[in-house]
Amino acid sequence: MAFISRRSLWLVLPVLLFSFFSSSVGQVPQDSASKRRLVERSAPAYPALARSMALTGTVRVEAVVSPDGSVKAVEVKGGHPVLAQAAVNAVLKWRWEPAAHESHQLAEVKFDAVE
Repeated sequence: MAFISRRSLWLVLPVLLFSFFSSSVGQVPQDSASKRRLVERSAPAYPALARSMALTGTVRVEAVVSPDGSVKAVEVKGGHPVLAQAAVNAVLKWRWEPAAHESHQLAEVKFDAVE
């Protein structure tokens, strides 16, 4: 059975403490982020290529929302690549209710068949 010497423990302990505290400092809990209410939602423009292909579907995105409710950035998490940019452009125009901190909001943008 191997034991860690006191000297080794003193060398490893600061690294462990630093990694623990650096990963938790400055982060907003996901639970509080998910409670933010969407107050303004614009419909996406249906891409011409998607229309010619009669393509429908849902694009999942994660929006970084600033404290004032505006969208700072959008990352596509899933969906058809032809629809992805139109979904990003639409979500960039959305607004959430103001909050004390920046948050990450998951959203879905649906594209239905257009006549």
